[in-house]
Amino acid sequence: MKITMGMTTWTEHPVLIHDEQRPVRLDEYAQHFPVVEVDTFFYALPQIATIQNWLATVPPTFQFIVKANQKMTLHQRNQERGELEQVFQQYRRTISPLVAAGQLKTILFQFPPYFDATVRDFSYLRLIREWLGNLPIAVEFRNQTWYKKEILPSVLDFCRELNFTLVAADEPHNTPTSVPFLLATTNPDLAMLRLHGRNRKGWENQGKEWRKTRTLYRYSPEELQFFKKQIESLQPQPKELCVIFNNNSAKDAAPNALSLQKMMNIEFEGLAPKSPEQLDLF
Repeated sequence: MKITMGMTTWTEHPVLIHDEQRPVRLDEYAQHFPVVEVDTFFYALPQIATIQNWLATVPPTFQFIVKANQKMTLHQRNQERGELEQVFQQYRRTISPLVAAGQLKTILFQFPPYFDATVRDFSYLRLIREWLGNLPIAVEFRNQTWYKKEILPSVLDFCRELNFTLVAADEPHNTPTSVPFLLATTNPDLAMLRLHGRNRKGWENQGKEWRKTRTLYRYSPEELQFFKKQIESLQPQPKELCVIFNNNSAKDAAPNALSLQKMMNIEFEGLAPKSPEQLDLF
């Protein structure tokens, strides 16, 4: 099983550039990690030229996880079906350079908390597969109904049938707005962990500063050991397991990712050549 790691966005990880206080460039990020998650798509679709520029900056083995647009994840309920289908068509056109280059790892659907295990939303998942064809899809649920004991086996079977990667999300547990951590292989090609941190107070923050506090957390060595054991014991093993660190409110994602990489003795392949000033960094 190949293990890859990365973070959400590439700009906010100063540890990769000697703690310089400036945005990290994509080519600098790609010297250390083989994959990045891009959330730009959730808010608005970028220009195709922008994506082509990204591709020109990274090695041909570098991969992108791109978030589904908020309309596609039903953050707006009761959209007209024809309009929604057009959004999917536009999305497919936008990501076509990534697909053509073989550098799309997966499309991430992070659903809102009110997207629940009802017939309506099961049916919508099937529609997503229909509209996106054979493109790789990962789903992250944020409603506890998907994990109820009586429903979970059907959810896992459903994800296997549609070839969805069911994301194992780590977050503060046992809160009304969180789901349990569950790592399972539902897609033989890719399993995925997204680690948001365990800051319960920040997770439940409904104030204006929620974005700054929600992922304000640094995983301890003991917690990273837990993920290491979960990864190593996963059966059946997929071809690849990808770990994305999203605990970046205080720039902790990259240090945690580097620690887990070292703990698991993993060497990433196909990275961008190190620039001279980076050679002595680690």
